[in-house]
Amino acid sequence: MTNLFLKAKHWQLFSMLIGLPILGYMIMFALLFSYATTTNDLDDTTLKSFTVIIPAIVILVMSILFGWFWSIAIGLQSKIPPTVKMKVNKFKVFFFIPIVYIFSVLVFMTLFGLSDFELNSDFNSVLPVGLLAIMLPLHFLSMFGIFYSLYFVAKTYKTAELQREVSFSDFAGEFFMIWFYPVGIWFIQPKINEMVEGTPPIEVQYI
Repeated sequence: MTNLFLKAKHWQLFSMLIGLPILGYMIMFALLFSYATTTNDLDDTTLKSFTVIIPAIVILVMSILFGWFWSIAIGLQSKIPPTVKMKVNKFKVFFFIPIVYIFSVLVFMTLFGLSDFELNSDFNSVLPVGLLAIMLPLHFLSMFGIFYSLYFVAKTYKTAELQREVSFSDFAGEFFMIWFYPVGIWFIQPKINEMVEGTPPIEVQYI
């Protein structure tokens, strides 16, 4: 699976990360509009069925995106010079934290949307405070995990490219390119393809 991501072309990854969700949302809203105009009403069953589509699309996109991150961070370790030590285990811990958090939130939202559970007034006043107390620290921890993953992926990529120890100033451009992946994937992935194929990549200086 790692090699599939590393050898994939930039347009293929872009199509999966951007094209597929756009197509999915277009189909969903087209069906929703068509059903609403033909029946003049949307029953609860129909609305609940659509609540499954959005989390499914998000999970698909996140799986591809995090799969790409994992493939760079782990798949390019064989390209790292032996004199450079990368904190791979630390990366793995922070990598899976946001995955578990996002997946759990999506599953909870989907199940809650599909249920017929009604909140009474007392429970309704307590629930937001309880959820906030639990989710807020988990949310910040998840955000930290995402940014650390971006940091580690960019550092691994640049270390494999330059074949030496690097500082953040060396891979700051790659960090933001990977962060804003719809644009960065067009620049990063071709050079990853060259690394995997054994062709020395051309270094690009980011201003």
